[in-house]
Amino acid sequence: MATDLDIARAAKLLPIGEIAARAGIPDEALEPYGRYKAKINLDFVTAQRDRPQGALVLVTGISPTAAGEGKTTTTIGLGDALNALGTRTMICLREPSLGPCFGVKGGATGGGRAQVAPMEEINLHFTGDFHAITAANNLLAAMVDNHLYWGNELGLDARRISWRRAVDMNDRALRSITAALGGVANGFPREDGFDITVASEVMAVFCLARDLDDLRARLGRIIVGQTRDGRSITAHDLKADGAMAALLREAFAPNLVQTLEGSPALVHGGPFANIAHGCNSVMATQLGLRMAEMVVTEAGFGADLGAEKFLDIKCRAAGLAPSACVVVATVRALKMHGGVAKSALGTEDVAAVRRGIANLARHVQNMQKFGLPVVVAMNRFTSDTEAEIDAVKQAMAKLGTEAILCTHWGEGAAGAADLARAVQALVAGGSARFEPLYSDHLSLAGKIETVAREIYHAGGVVIPPPVAAKLRRFEEQGFGHVPVCIAKTQYSFSADPALMGAPEGHVLPLREARLSAGAGFVVAIAGDIMTMPGLPRRPAAEGIGLDAEGRIEGLF
Repeated sequence: MATDLDIARAAKLLPIGEIAARAGIPDEALEPYGRYKAKINLDFVTAQRDRPQGALVLVTGISPTAAGEGKTTTTIGLGDALNALGTRTMICLREPSLGPCFGVKGGATGGGRAQVAPMEEINLHFTGDFHAITAANNLLAAMVDNHLYWGNELGLDARRISWRRAVDMNDRALRSITAALGGVANGFPREDGFDITVASEVMAVFCLARDLDDLRARLGRIIVGQTRDGRSITAHDLKADGAMAALLREAFAPNLVQTLEGSPALVHGGPFANIAHGCNSVMATQLGLRMAEMVVTEAGFGADLGAEKFLDIKCRAAGLAPSACVVVATVRALKMHGGVAKSALGTEDVAAVRRGIANLARHVQNMQKFGLPVVVAMNRFTSDTEAEIDAVKQAMAKLGTEAILCTHWGEGAAGAADLARAVQALVAGGSARFEPLYSDHLSLAGKIETVAREIYHAGGVVIPPPVAAKLRRFEEQGFGHVPVCIAKTQYSFSADPALMGAPEGHVLPLREARLSAGAGFVVAIAGDIMTMPGLPRRPAAEGIGLDAEGRIEGLF
């Protein structure tokens, strides 16, 4: 059977200028990176601000399993199908991180006939955006330590430095380190650590900024630590924001690529909705909305993470209002949520599907709480039976939504045509009444408790006294109005990755709270989730290499 990489290589791609022309982007607005990818000039992006906006469609999914669901694949297939039906559509995706590519999850360019290309380049270094973000993050870290070395004019307390370094790779050994060892010439030794680049506040700033001025202003508001008397020191205080903005300027321009069927796709900004806000850039989404009748975008992991953060953080910050939501599921994944082992998923088990539907149903109902009309996309596998499929359809009908079979992995746009028609109908119906889940005026603890209660169905939240004190201090500093970004396992509604299905009454244990003043939210870290992942026992990197012709193999 052909792999995703085989299918991507066999596709005949169009020059990126032709893809841009399809999207209404003139050649002079392109900054090509080879033949098949380009950045879109920021002047052109700015000039589109007064154009009317199209409709925004959010694609999200059930709690992910080892069986796979295909959220990115569905986003691409839906975009291709809408274009094939005559609705001028742009696809907005997140850029892949190198961590999952070499770890366990693989890349993030879709699969089968529903991919964005060039697959290898997008999954690896692409246009260098993540390297620029890493460099900006670590420039600020270097300037923090340099400030301490040269007299510490601002009085920064080395024990209260909160800014961490970053690298776009899974490396558990860097989670906690001691920096500046080796003598006086190397600075003042202190505890430090690394986050993966996608969890950096610079990534969040990059994704949420509306323009270059907003980018620099947000970078300047990043808090790196406190003085002994508790006064916050920012990147602007260190005079680092200008250089950071300079490093990010080229990266900040949205990236244009294409699907295997020639649909334009803007791939820009960061993934990882378990530990970050997990959405592509506001710049790309806003540009897509002004260049197309419809934009199909995705939010990472399950709807309890990516979609909630998309709706409560990104939409709030950018003034976006989605017209419809697609929740992606598979019969195989529902069986896993119903207690079936991965090795037994090929055997019909309608009872397990019905048990697993509780997970899908909760995600659908959660999206309805935001005032969004919902349709369910069921990625079909050959082992799915009619009885299993009917069980899903019947359950969704009771929730007032439709479950539609999709075969875009193997058939491309044609396999998502029914889904596209359903989305067109939802958008045309105009029934969306989008509202965020909570008010700006609610306390930070109240916002965390609201998400835990309404989205996770938790019975309570455990906030240790030191974390509660931090939340109160953030409010005293004037940040009580910002949204919250809860970092927790993606595999469960709870903080326990082994608790699948739709658990009720569990407790969400908070471990840490971090203020992202530049991004404009507070990160609440729950359970054992790490902001620097580790590699698995058998990382995907072991199977990646070059063939006899120097081509990459093993990438998926």
